[in-house]
Amino acid sequence: MDQHYTLDDLTALMARLRDPDLGCPWDLAQDFSTIVAHTLEEAYEVADAIERKDYPHLKDELGDLLFQVVFYAQLGREQGHFDLSAIIDNLVRKLLRRHPHVFPGGTLESARAPGDVPEQSEINATWERIKAAERAGGPERKPDPSILADIPAALPAMVRSEKVQKRAAGVGFDWTSVDQVFAKLEEESAEIRGALQHGNADAVEDEVGDLFFVCVNLARYLKVNPEKALRRANRKFEQRFRLMEQSLSGQGADFPSQDEAQLDSLWRQAKAKLLEQQNTPAGADTLGLREDTDKYNP
Repeated sequence: MDQHYTLDDLTALMARLRDPDLGCPWDLAQDFSTIVAHTLEEAYEVADAIERKDYPHLKDELGDLLFQVVFYAQLGREQGHFDLSAIIDNLVRKLLRRHPHVFPGGTLESARAPGDVPEQSEINATWERIKAAERAGGPERKPDPSILADIPAALPAMVRSEKVQKRAAGVGFDWTSVDQVFAKLEEESAEIRGALQHGNADAVEDEVGDLFFVCVNLARYLKVNPEKALRRANRKFEQRFRLMEQSLSGQGADFPSQDEAQLDSLWRQAKAKLLEQQNTPAGADTLGLREDTDKYNP
């Protein structure tokens, strides 16, 4: 029977890769900052496998992501900051602390009485109190009492925007109806037009940013993950565009040779073909992201 490797084997492998005499030159050359890009890439590959429901591939991608954690743990051990055991201990303590409705005694052995399930509003309020206490920090950490504290500045802009808005909404700073969000979208769109008319490039950038912010707010208000929705729209565009490329290639033509009407016709044909492949009526949009118009203006 083939050997079944464990987490201990993985940590031993990582230590060998970083061994000054016996290790891998590439792994030895890395530090905390140089592998950040790889960590982000692996996280996105996990998300992609999940969205494609490619579970055999997901197992592989989760392994790659786990390797990133083990790599950081090895670097931390070498520099005397922490090791994998300390990471796990800190995580378990934090989860116990943040889930008093599951572990009322703050230990793995503690449990609430059967049927004694708190209201979700109570759970949310407790969660916010705990997070606020964590944000206040300990003696080794400079206190920051803001509700917006500890949201990493390095997050992708859309992800950070959603987190900022959720925090603000959590303390009551939020829209009271979706109509208000739509009105704000129209307002920001008009302000972009105004900035364009004045030829102010900096103002255009500022107003476009405001429009993106409101779009994220709309998604949050409708309980839609904006990052996931945009990836979905990207896939839809890519599928249609590839069909357009195939159609033009079959005709011995290319994009520059087509006028606007021809490109619009190709776009409509690609959309119809995809809908047909998905066994969906032509009036529906299987991705739930129907455009205001079928026309795509390149």
